[in-house]
Amino acid sequence: MLTGKQKRFLRAEAHHLKPIFQVGKIGVNENMVEQISDALEKRELIKVSVLQNCLEDKDVVAEQLSEGAKAEIVQIIGNSIILYKESDENKQIQLP
Repeated sequence: MLTGKQKRFLRAEAHHLKPIFQVGKIGVNENMVEQISDALEKRELIKVSVLQNCLEDKDVVAEQLSEGAKAEIVQIIGNSIILYKESDENKQIQLP
């Protein structure tokens, strides 16, 4: 579980990131969760965009992604979700 200070730090780190995944009409599927998990292992911090044609609520999508990828939700702002997961082999981000 991330502290408030750690979330604030990660939000600042994620500000310049572009979304590398988009959740569309079909919502979250297993393949997407697997790819997001792989991306988190490489990058530790990613941004996911929820498209307007997505039938599910962005909060539900964020929960599904975080549970499936075993990641922490840093922030949900607008239609963007910021996820963080500490990498086992490729640790890049030092949390305060």
